[in-house]
Amino acid sequence: MSVEATAPSVVSEELARQYHEEGYFILKRVVPEEHLELLRSLCQGFIDADNAKMDELGVDTIGINHRNKRYFLYDCYAKKPEIGEFLFSDLMADICKAALGPEVHLFWHQYVVKCADKDTAFSWHQDSGYVHPYHKPYLSCWIPLDDVTEENGTVYILPYSRSGIRTWVAHEQDPRTNDLVGYFGSDRGQAVIVPAGSIVCFSSYVFHSSGSNLTDKMRRVFLAQYSGEIIMKEDKSGPWGCTEHFVQDGERVRER
Repeated sequence: MSVEATAPSVVSEELARQYHEEGYFILKRVVPEEHLELLRSLCQGFIDADNAKMDELGVDTIGINHRNKRYFLYDCYAKKPEIGEFLFSDLMADICKAALGPEVHLFWHQYVVKCADKDTAFSWHQDSGYVHPYHKPYLSCWIPLDDVTEENGTVYILPYSRSGIRTWVAHEQDPRTNDLVGYFGSDRGQAVIVPAGSIVCFSSYVFHSSGSNLTDKMRRVFLAQYSGEIIMKEDKSGPWGCTEHFVQDGERVRER
């Protein structure tokens, strides 16, 4: 009786241990080219739709989105279901199981775009700071669609051992940008310099920020977030984000 060999995980035991001890790990050049091109090809359409919404309202800012500066473009899968080819891929299932365990749900996803503008930095925060304190930490997968550098506004990670924080922290709103801010220390964190198609994986309790885009080109990122549970609204009236069951008992149950 032959037993089919199981492909090794893209996440080594060392990286999985680093996630649980420091809150993050980085995988370089792991997104298949066809998925990278898919995500790139759809990005501008979402920017155009957001600009049209601002035109309709007669404003240049909606929440933390600022016209021609930075955009956080969510609910993309509902509008372009082909994005599910990436969100529910074998690669993402592998990463999620290493970080979260045998039960995984899609929680949130969005494009994060910095235009060529010096006023595009994003403040120190935990992703969980934008939700509420009553949930288990979830997994954020930060996927650059362009090579990222300090010059074009990459992300800075503050590992648990450097922040000393492993729990949800109350955030304050910046009245100028509408950002939520939860860390006010002097540590600038670890700059992530990686090529397009890499994945920066970090816990929603890990503090991170990003710099301004000082180049003449856009810096595009796709953010996919997964949880080990369905995260409910604080008043329990319904789910906070997405609820699609992705991995059950260690097996992928959703393909797109």
